[in-house]
Amino acid sequence: MKPVQLQPLTRHYLPKDFRLTALSSIQPYLQELDKRPLPNLDALMRWLHDLSELEAVVDEDISWRQIRVSQDTANREYEEAYRQFYQEIAPVLQQYAQRFREKLVSCPFVEQLDVRMFGPFLRQTRNAIALFRPENIPLQTELAMLQRKFGQYTGALTVQLQGQELTLPQATRFLEQSDRALREEAFVQIARARMRVVDQLDALFDQLIEKRHQLAVQAGFPDYRAYRFRELNRFDYTPTDCEAFHEAVEKHLLPLNARILEKKRQELGLAVLRPWDVDAPPPGREALHPFQTAEELVDRTLQCLDRVDETFSGVLLAMQRAGRLDLESRKNKAPGGFNCSLAETGLPFIFMNASGQWQDVVTLIHETGHAVHAVLTHDLPLQAFKEYPMEIAELASMSMELFSMQAWDVYFQQQEEIHRARRQQVERIITLLPWIATIDAFQHWIYTHPHHTRAQRQEAWLHNLNRFSTGQVDWSGWEAYRAISWQKQLHLFEVPFYYIEYGIAQLGAVAMWQAYSSNPEQAIQHYKQALRLGNTRTLPELYREAGIAFDFSPAYIQTLAGFLGEELEKVYAFA
Repeated sequence: MKPVQLQPLTRHYLPKDFRLTALSSIQPYLQELDKRPLPNLDALMRWLHDLSELEAVVDEDISWRQIRVSQDTANREYEEAYRQFYQEIAPVLQQYAQRFREKLVSCPFVEQLDVRMFGPFLRQTRNAIALFRPENIPLQTELAMLQRKFGQYTGALTVQLQGQELTLPQATRFLEQSDRALREEAFVQIARARMRVVDQLDALFDQLIEKRHQLAVQAGFPDYRAYRFRELNRFDYTPTDCEAFHEAVEKHLLPLNARILEKKRQELGLAVLRPWDVDAPPPGREALHPFQTAEELVDRTLQCLDRVDETFSGVLLAMQRAGRLDLESRKNKAPGGFNCSLAETGLPFIFMNASGQWQDVVTLIHETGHAVHAVLTHDLPLQAFKEYPMEIAELASMSMELFSMQAWDVYFQQQEEIHRARRQQVERIITLLPWIATIDAFQHWIYTHPHHTRAQRQEAWLHNLNRFSTGQVDWSGWEAYRAISWQKQLHLFEVPFYYIEYGIAQLGAVAMWQAYSSNPEQAIQHYKQALRLGNTRTLPELYREAGIAFDFSPAYIQTLAGFLGEELEKVYAFA
């Protein structure tokens, strides 16, 4: 096992010791790029490369600010650095970015660029020009600062369990205990903690909706949904396609969800499932404990991925040695997990909140898939070529989860535990798709009804939650908590409308899993081939390079649901 060797980008335009300390430090370079003449194709290419270098340096700078403010939400120095960028630097960068886009598309030599390589980038550039409104810059700054408050409100939440003060991610592991009374206590404590910030999160969401709608109207759109679909460069599908996805999931995945919950009820010997039962282990068995420490989690994941492909383990090993992993949950650490690409130095950073659960293993493998994607695109000549669509980014991470299943024995000594882990993965795919549909459908309603009241929002949430639920879990006594359960989904606050990508990519990952099952070497080859292309192909072309279809039609979902149903029965055969 060897770490990947990744060379940081060599600076040709900015000084070697340049750092983005203030707007004044970067402004001379922005002004020079803005004024530079482009008399021929070579000059245009040199300008694009110099602009790309500047973009990479800025991108890495804000990435580190994002990482640090997530690592410690109570650190005022980190918060100030984040604020400085978004309030003082970003607004000016946005104005220059628009001028650079216009300079590019108006250049007579742009037509001589390789259309195969530059096509997606130029389409996105023209789209961004059409969306830009100077009056929206202050709003975008306000939104960036408001979105940070979600982590501040939720990252500080703790509960008392068994004499310990625990973060919410740490407390969730008790929902996987065999002791039902302990599971209930954990559920109650987590619910009460989340209920403490209901009003703050409702007020925050009200502000976000208002400002997002204003942003859309000022850009000439009827609502934020229409604006956001354009902003996310969703050229290959529409809101109507998303609604068809919702209907297909409801029709073809909910029956499999019902099968999973009924199996759980029977195994636990219960008359009815309660919310604290859905993650319980089978009777007589404890929750899976694949690791004790973060070091052990990384070491075992390295062994696992090395058996799949040496590039995968090489990326994670390089990140470990470079100190680019922050994995364990702690107080004042922002919730969730992410992989943060670091555009100039190349090696990404993985942030997550591990607490000893099996899902932590899956999360690390998932984020490593994103890291592999970033590394495979590092040598593309322009930063714009590395800003690939989220639908292919999530295919990278979700496929990695499924490729790794063949080597999960590194985490366990008993064959029975390996089977349970695989069962959890199959069940998770099946249960995740209806949750994705719930969140996505909820967002469609929110932003096409921007002037709704909180009561109407709650009613809309419950409508969608009931639509994509089987009704087999008894929430008696906890109806109020269920009615605000949308508040735990950080995407709603921080990255609006970014959730359907998980559904599209999950379907693609299942197709990749099918291909891997029959020909592992060829599937991995196609996977890496697609990822290396970055943003130089359209989404349908990238999926074709991966050997699968970019398709989330009802007919396709029905086919994949059939495959998942077969896999579910296989894992149940080992129970």
